[in-house]
Amino acid sequence: MAEFRRRLLRLLGVVAALTLVTAPTSALAQEQGTVPVTVPALTNWTAEQGSYSYGSNTRLVAGSAAERRVADTLADDLKAAGHGGVPVVRGGARTGDIVIDVQPSRSSLGTEGYELHAGTRLSVTGATETGAFYGTRTVLQLLAQGDRIPAGRTTDTPRYKERGVGVCACYIHITLPWLENLVREMAYHKLNQLLVELKVKSDAHPEADTWGYYTKDEIRRLVALGEKYHVEIIPEINSPGHMDPWIENRPDLQLTDSDGNKQPARLDVTQQAAFDYYTSLMDEYAQVFTARSWHMGADEYMLGSDYSKYPQMLRYAQDKYGASATPQDAYIDFINRVHAYAASKGKHLRIWNDGLTGANTVPVAAGTTVEHWLDVATKPSRIIAQGYPLMNAAYSLYLVRGGFHSNTRSLYDQSWDPRSFEGEKLTSGKGVTGAKISLWPDNGRGETENEVAVELWPALRHIAQATWGDPHPDATYDDFTARGTAVGHAPGWRDLTRLPVTDGTYTFRTAGHAFDAQVTRTADGYATVRNADGCLEMSGGKLTLNVPLQPGLAARWKTCDDAGTLQRWQLVRASGGYQLVNAITQMALSVGGDGALVQYPPDRHAPAVWHLTAH
Repeated sequence: MAEFRRRLLRLLGVVAALTLVTAPTSALAQEQGTVPVTVPALTNWTAEQGSYSYGSNTRLVAGSAAERRVADTLADDLKAAGHGGVPVVRGGARTGDIVIDVQPSRSSLGTEGYELHAGTRLSVTGATETGAFYGTRTVLQLLAQGDRIPAGRTTDTPRYKERGVGVCACYIHITLPWLENLVREMAYHKLNQLLVELKVKSDAHPEADTWGYYTKDEIRRLVALGEKYHVEIIPEINSPGHMDPWIENRPDLQLTDSDGNKQPARLDVTQQAAFDYYTSLMDEYAQVFTARSWHMGADEYMLGSDYSKYPQMLRYAQDKYGASATPQDAYIDFINRVHAYAASKGKHLRIWNDGLTGANTVPVAAGTTVEHWLDVATKPSRIIAQGYPLMNAAYSLYLVRGGFHSNTRSLYDQSWDPRSFEGEKLTSGKGVTGAKISLWPDNGRGETENEVAVELWPALRHIAQATWGDPHPDATYDDFTARGTAVGHAPGWRDLTRLPVTDGTYTFRTAGHAFDAQVTRTADGYATVRNADGCLEMSGGKLTLNVPLQPGLAARWKTCDDAGTLQRWQLVRASGGYQLVNAITQMALSVGGDGALVQYPPDRHAPAVWHLTAH
């Protein structure tokens, strides 16, 4: 994961505004003629006379099951966006209606393209349900700017089939509402793939259930939202490196060096038991994830070490592939065995590129998608020539907590597109599946979720534009960001910076415990809890990525620090009161037997419910 990736990190200031304000767009529309404003920008637009008007008599007309699914989702989103309840009906359309049409014969639209025609009524046509769905995202963006849409027609199709975001929730738990916001924003901007490297709480291997995992019900909820919004949510369990979240309590599966030292982050690929363990986790994930792909990571297996320290790797490779085999062949062998297992379950395998150094004699199995993030000896053009699907996950697109943030303005000014890999710019997009931005938690306390969101939204809109159409549709980056302001957030997006109580002094009371403290909103939408002894903070214990993730760790009153993210808290409504949840560890406080305030994962220990009385 990115904790260990190239040390090119630089600190950026946090943008002060935490929410986008939807602004009137008439001036912007006039500057661009009659072309409606969307993100991504429309591929083309043919203007006609007149306009379409949305009103209280508007209906959604849909006949087939696929059309009605699209219409039902649109109806939900129109209501969430403040446009009122809109009925979904069958039959003929009338003035003011929105018609959803899925026509498989319109093969020129592809699997995700659509045609939108605005006149006395508004029609959205796709060859597939997904295409029609994307047309409705354009409708929502246009209605976010007013109830009148200029008459005209567009045929809008994507340049790349994979348009995505990657999120490592692999050590530091990211809240479900934050991820749900992301899914809605992705769909609103026609992004279709969310990679999540995270831990699902395991029934088969409870020894691996270190925080911060997700319950299976939480993942089912997220996946269901992704299916509704046509975002494929692809799971990743990184292996054979970065396996410490899974094998820190399984020394029997850890790779051992020639000095007898166990490597808790490295799975011993020479053991059949290690392969069986990993595939059993794949089977458990299949209970909740429905994606057609499986990502196994496969990056940085020997980071900071060398195969020479592990002679068993060479022995394994030579025993299986002959005297000319190399230690790296044992690593590739593990990838290929996982590929075969995934294929047997109907899954397509994806890996990172940095392990493809050319030092192996055994090739990676055909059909494996390679996601390129690092400039190594085997260049993108070579990977494509070898026949592997290639996705651009460039380091320049990274957003790292407390570290490197993608310079979206610079990328836009350069007309960055998915052909621009680390170390090589391709002349053609042939063989390139698309691109994604990636979020990593290297310094887990470096930024809160809300601070990350501020940096994410411009980057998200940029990757949506660069993968769907012209990477530079406006003369300046400021003009492009004005598009984002115009379309605003997706319907159903939740403002996670709102506190449920006002600033003030309160008595916090729960069974057997009470304390007085001042609650003050922080700039990023959390709260500090302060008394005469200082500010309530999670600190001490075992640190993971600079975060105290130890269950049962006691909170302490420490000297107040405005920059101290571990002093920031969420007040979460619960049972007539509030839970106190740390903004970084995402564990709620309970009262220990000695009266101390201690943190636990919410499903392991019932969080205290605090009743607040204002002074």
